[in-house]
Amino acid sequence: MGEKVEAGSFDLSDRQRYRDKLQRCLAGLERLLKERQFDRPKNLMGLEIELNLAGSDGMPRMMNAEVLERIASRDFQTELAMFNLEVNIEPHRLGGQVFDQLAEELRTSLAYAHRKAGEVDAGIVMIGILPTLERDDLISANISDVDRYTLLNDQIVSARGEDFALEIDGVEKLTTTARSITPEAACTSVQLHLQVTPERFPDVWNAAQAISAAQIAVGANSPFLFGKELWRESRPPLFQQSTDTRPPELQAQGVRPRTWFGERWVSSAVDLFEENLTYFPALLPIMDDEDPMEVLDAGGTPKLGEMVLHNGTVYRWNRPVYDVADGTAHLRVENRVLPAGPTVIDVVANAAFYYGLVRALAEESRPVWTRLPFESAAANFEAACRYGIDARFEWPRRGRMGGTQQVEAVTLVLEELLPLAHAGLEAWGIEPADRELYLGVIEERCRRRVNGASWQAAVFHTALERGMSRQEALAAMTRRYAQLQWEGEPVHTWPLGLPEPGEG
Repeated sequence: MGEKVEAGSFDLSDRQRYRDKLQRCLAGLERLLKERQFDRPKNLMGLEIELNLAGSDGMPRMMNAEVLERIASRDFQTELAMFNLEVNIEPHRLGGQVFDQLAEELRTSLAYAHRKAGEVDAGIVMIGILPTLERDDLISANISDVDRYTLLNDQIVSARGEDFALEIDGVEKLTTTARSITPEAACTSVQLHLQVTPERFPDVWNAAQAISAAQIAVGANSPFLFGKELWRESRPPLFQQSTDTRPPELQAQGVRPRTWFGERWVSSAVDLFEENLTYFPALLPIMDDEDPMEVLDAGGTPKLGEMVLHNGTVYRWNRPVYDVADGTAHLRVENRVLPAGPTVIDVVANAAFYYGLVRALAEESRPVWTRLPFESAAANFEAACRYGIDARFEWPRRGRMGGTQQVEAVTLVLEELLPLAHAGLEAWGIEPADRELYLGVIEERCRRRVNGASWQAAVFHTALERGMSRQEALAAMTRRYAQLQWEGEPVHTWPLGLPEPGEG
């Protein structure tokens, strides 16, 4: 949804014409693949981080327009709600000291944005779900003043035809409703992009799906919503429910949700774009004048704008991306699994773990997805969201025994996945010091069983034991989180408590 979309109404014939155009776009993609008209391998990665705005009291600030005006940088953009921003980092070539470079760029950009936000009594908080958000913060009046968000909200609400039911049963149970998609804005994530060749795409996408659960287990950072302690990573169920166009009857019939893990391993990028057309009605049937086949016949590269826009309204945790840069088509895998935060070094460590692991798994002679049922990968993902660093997974046995076994997430990461990630980063040409530093952060989280979510929960309960109310405890924990975030040490080293009155 990053492209400019003009608000307007659609008549009855728009969707049929759009559906026909989507089919032409898909045929254009298939022809591009057949004729091998894609960019050569460049080992390019990209990064986006969604951010929250909060004041010195830890409460959300609905003022992204004012903050963006002060930041005045194209790297920062609006997001769905007025308390959201997004920062985009230019693509980098994987290799050398790229993760150190990435960390330095992020520190510089975020510190600058934080200073500018401070001019209007706001600050940048990099956290999966801002713990101090209340139900009244997530209403349509707080949607950013941008046409595409208003239009998307109107179309999803219209497609559903009734209030959104939000129900998450975790440590505590949340049951409420929403009249707009604004609760989705509570979910702030890190999006990792990897440009791949068409031949490599299915292996990389399948690998990314298989390791999504491990990413969540070590990186969970969203345990609270509306004052309730829920799943260790509550973003996925919240995102699914707050964008769900299906009333209960369609859910009961097995209609797919627009936010989903998927249901099968793939053999081509076409599989995913084809599923988009088969399962998901268009929300934004906006068309341009491009005829993909005419562009191809003339020796050009079609933008496939309708297919790209439609793909942007299907919220896969690993999304296929088609794009054209400098007149040449390319494919990317967009990994949308991770929550934002807690610190820059944590974000970069999560990225290093992902890029190393996905490279190693995609090149295995007996890939994990040939040995792990897709249903088990989906169940692992849910278990990781529920239990975070304490999750257990079903995973293929090593050696000749075959089959799968139950294993603790931390054991799997320490004994099997981290060595693979090291090998994958080495294959990318990442320098040893970078590999050791950032994968060492993942290792220590596992050894100490501490990530952002477990830290938040521990400090919240410490505050309750001091006699604070739930709201006071969440605000105190959020303020402490924001302070430690800017000190920059990885979350597994953070003290599990609040400073005494009068301390920092």
